Amino acid sequence: MAVFEYSGRTSSGEQIRGQMESGSTSGVAAELAAKGITPLKIVQASGHQIELFEAFRAWNDRRKISLTDVIMFCRQMTTLTRAGVPITRGLRGLSETLRNPEFGRVLAEIADQLEKGHELANVLQRFPDIFSNLFVAIVHIGESSGRLEESFEQLYQYLTLEEETRKRVKSALRYPTLVFISIGIAIAVIDLFVVPPFADLFASFGADLPWATQILITTSKVTTQYWHIGASIILLSIWLVRRWLDTPEGEMAWHRLQLKIPSIGGILQRALLARFCRTLAITLGAGLPVTQCLTIASRAVDNEHVGQQIVEIRSDIEAGDTLTSAAHSSGLFTPLVMQMLAVGEETGAVEDTLAEVATYYEREVDYDLKSISDSIEPIMIVLVGAMVLMLALGVYLPMWEMASASRG
Repeated sequence: MAVFEYSGRTSSGEQIRGQMESGSTSGVAAELAAKGITPLKIVQASGHQIELFEAFRAWNDRRKISLTDVIMFCRQMTTLTRAGVPITRGLRGLSETLRNPEFGRVLAEIADQLEKGHELANVLQRFPDIFSNLFVAIVHIGESSGRLEESFEQLYQYLTLEEETRKRVKSALRYPTLVFISIGIAIAVIDLFVVPPFADLFASFGADLPWATQILITTSKVTTQYWHIGASIILLSIWLVRRWLDTPEGEMAWHRLQLKIPSIGGILQRALLARFCRTLAITLGAGLPVTQCLTIASRAVDNEHVGQQIVEIRSDIEAGDTLTSAAHSSGLFTPLVMQMLAVGEETGAVEDTLAEVATYYEREVDYDLKSISDSIEPIMIVLVGAMVLMLALGVYLPMWEMASASRG
């Protein structure tokens, strides 16, 4: 399908412009007419314009189509394929009934490509921001073996676990995030509106101020007089950091740093290893070669540092090592997990063992998240108490001293 630029008028006379994918100009004209738009001009877009269109569409797809949408798609496709409904017909039906119109458009486009003779896995591969490498690989195996309903069932279970993990992480971070935001707002209000009147009052007396009051007044002056400089520095720093993170070196360094953050780093690493083991278990169970499974798993973890270590495991296996030996050399896993892998490899039940290891890590992550939530609460209380104490000392201490001096 080609990309066409068009201009037209609505029934109210408003002129509009846009881009649309279609097989021909007549197809664009027909679709515009169906929307009540009278086409005035339709031309095929240039290469640069097509690139911009594709980039915007990819961003739009990623922004509007959530993991929950994909999970429901897998659940519905499991039911449809198990009932013997043809894939194209099922996709057409889903595209018309989905609550997310953008996802419906994607499914309609997939159905169009299937009717032209393309394989489902190859078509899904054209939407990498929606369907991951793991998703495409599992669908390809199911398509080749004639067990597509099992593939969608596996993906449904895997993505459901992934969503539950994300929800647990968000739930654990919600309270401290709200507290930090509240503290930031409170500090800003104090610096901008509370401290300045007291600073003028204290200055009129010309008395020596306590250290707490001096800190409050200095902070308030910096905030009110140089806020634009501070804001510029913060925005510039954010821009520079984002540019650096977009480079391979920056992304690798950031992902490595994440794993070294006290308390958080260990939880993140166990969550990544759970995803790795779950992905490897699913792909091995689907019958993919172990090296291809490791390649998919290295991309599924969404961490370049851990992904690189998984690639090294694959290289060791290609050189003749066993999975257990290569995993031991990587240093990623604990001795207990290594024992489980060794037993699984000896008994020929590696995928079952990996699924158990993934469950083990997921339970650890769940426990750690609950523990860190419980431990963060007293820390937040201490921070809020320290802020209130600082404010009380800074404002009321000089007032008490001046009152004592006037009585003396």
